[in-house]
Amino acid sequence: MSPERRSLLKGAGLSLTSALVLPAAGALTPTLAAPSKVIPKPENGTAMPTTTTKDGTQLFYKDWGSGKPVVFSHGWPLNSDSWESQMLFLAENGYRVIAHDRRGHGRSTQTWGGHNMDTYADDLATLIEKLDLKGAALFGFSTGGGEVARYIGRHGTKRVAKAGLISAVPPQMLKTEKNPGGLPLEVFDGIRAAERANRSQLYKDLASGPFFGFNRQSAKLSQGLIDSFWMQGMMAGHKATYDCIKAFSETDFTEDLKKFDVPTR
Repeated sequence: MSPERRSLLKGAGLSLTSALVLPAAGALTPTLAAPSKVIPKPENGTAMPTTTTKDGTQLFYKDWGSGKPVVFSHGWPLNSDSWESQMLFLAENGYRVIAHDRRGHGRSTQTWGGHNMDTYADDLATLIEKLDLKGAALFGFSTGGGEVARYIGRHGTKRVAKAGLISAVPPQMLKTEKNPGGLPLEVFDGIRAAERANRSQLYKDLASGPFFGFNRQSAKLSQGLIDSFWMQGMMAGHKATYDCIKAFSETDFTEDLKKFDVPTR
């Protein structure tokens, strides 16, 4: 974790989301391979495509375009809508793009349990295997970066050609004996307290402040972006977003990262 990122998080109190700045549309394209033949998409006969995990959770996903597959994992407390700009750009330029709503988030089942990195990674594996993706590029933002790292740690890279961890939580966010450069537990306890007290206001405060950098001098505020962040956060279940704070802050991905054997940025 860079000194600048750590300083901003501490200074803003609850503003861990300085680590959650969304990548610009098209920023990922230079690292992608050329498009290949169309990969057939599964027929599920529903208006909203879903896949079912081993515990019965329904995961909503988007599957646009054709060509080499690019898979996106979103940050907290958002859903796959947060990737729409990048997905539209890539789908228009010869790629097949897939993004799902993490369990408890967006249009996926609001489960009571399973809000941990092992389950997130296994859910991602369920989707990748259902769609029979091969040679995929996996991109994870913030919490999604942890999901991608744990996926590779648990499931390997047989279906993965490359990976991108964007402003991601690995190797670990929490300050520990082995990770002295991390953030103190009090920072995340503060986020949990705000989540319990009034998560609607928390999401508005994060979006209007550090998430998009609107707290910076001369920054031009976008009410549309603030509203989109808030809406995505409120679509998620309260239990899911609360438990996810522990998942993204305390999970140690050191061993997962050692298993990366594909090009990664």
